[in-house]
Amino acid sequence: MSSSHHPNADGIWHHLHLMPGALTDGPDIDGDATIVVSEGVVRWIGASHGVPPAFATLPRHDGGGALLTPGLVDCHTHLVYGGQRANEFAMRLAGASYEEVAQAGGGIVSSVRATREASEDELFACASRRLEPLLAEGVCAIEIKSGYGLALEHERKQLRVARRLGETYGVTVRTTFLGAHALPPEYTGRSREYIDLVCREMLPALAAEGLVDAVDVFCERIAFSLAETEQVFQAAQALGLPVKLHAEQLSDMGGAALAARYGALSCDHIEHLSQAGIDAMRAAGTVAVLLPGAYYTLRDTHLPPIAALRAAGVPMAVSTDHNPGTSPALSLLLMANMACTLFRLTVPEAMAGITRHAARALGLQNTHGSLGVGRPANFVLWNVQDAAELAYWFGHRPVRTIVRQGRITAQA
Repeated sequence: MSSSHHPNADGIWHHLHLMPGALTDGPDIDGDATIVVSEGVVRWIGASHGVPPAFATLPRHDGGGALLTPGLVDCHTHLVYGGQRANEFAMRLAGASYEEVAQAGGGIVSSVRATREASEDELFACASRRLEPLLAEGVCAIEIKSGYGLALEHERKQLRVARRLGETYGVTVRTTFLGAHALPPEYTGRSREYIDLVCREMLPALAAEGLVDAVDVFCERIAFSLAETEQVFQAAQALGLPVKLHAEQLSDMGGAALAARYGALSCDHIEHLSQAGIDAMRAAGTVAVLLPGAYYTLRDTHLPPIAALRAAGVPMAVSTDHNPGTSPALSLLLMANMACTLFRLTVPEAMAGITRHAARALGLQNTHGSLGVGRPANFVLWNVQDAAELAYWFGHRPVRTIVRQGRITAQA
């Protein structure tokens, strides 16, 4: 399990077929491609007949004609939590709305209860079981949010587990503080006081402990207002931390435009995103993160404005949004398929959505999401002929080899 148990990936990986758009820069490589790894870093990529003589002594790995892609990036997850919420799934099937479930004491608050009751080791064990299928599918970087503790000690516990998962599994983990996810039960009717606690005590303490890479807020009727969201963003900005936002999922709150004003890495969900929000995101370079698993699970019918995002040139990422209430998804490839079938993304858009644009949504565009010389070796070889197959199949895992952080972590 530990990354130290995996052999290093140094060598000449040849007889490969490179996915179009996979390179950081330069034209696509037609025909037989080779990628050279030394000391865990990509040293050369090109047509197989042109490998420089300087690499001749490196070991050779025959790719067998496999498709080569960058390692996948899952840029929006709530992977660390206690319990599960299958009962709420049943409630919704029986006719309850998302808001009715929340009002009945279900929703995020039920996960808060279970998370608070769980020890750090218990949370790690549960989260490990969820992380492993994502890693087995080729995920090389993943974001993990807090937001089920809603008190300093329990938010800390979630973020510590997220860091530990990265160390144990040899995967790049970006942690996001989502203290403003829901109002904890002990603060019912006192949201202003809770947001003050988030901004003045929780966030500064967790940032000082090195547990926070970014800050997120759930800006929605059933969560936090625009003014409360901005207060959290100001606290993050004062600490030099980038922000992101659960925006426009259930209604148009104007959150995306606010987030863009703060240079947000991403706005996520965005089913109800307005043209003004799109324009603000484009100007700020903010990534639109599409979460078809939540759309599907909630049986939503209000599509995100894909055509308008496409026309504006806003980069679109695709993620699992793994969480116990609204997207219990453990397959990023299935999300790519859903982004195509439900949201009408093209195959190149879907593949960029789980690689290049997902990395940008985490501020990892210099190390993940595309293949380039000098970057850490994070790539996947697939037993398919064409990238379209990765978005086409569902319930199929065509992985041949995974190289994560310069180590071979899976080989079929």
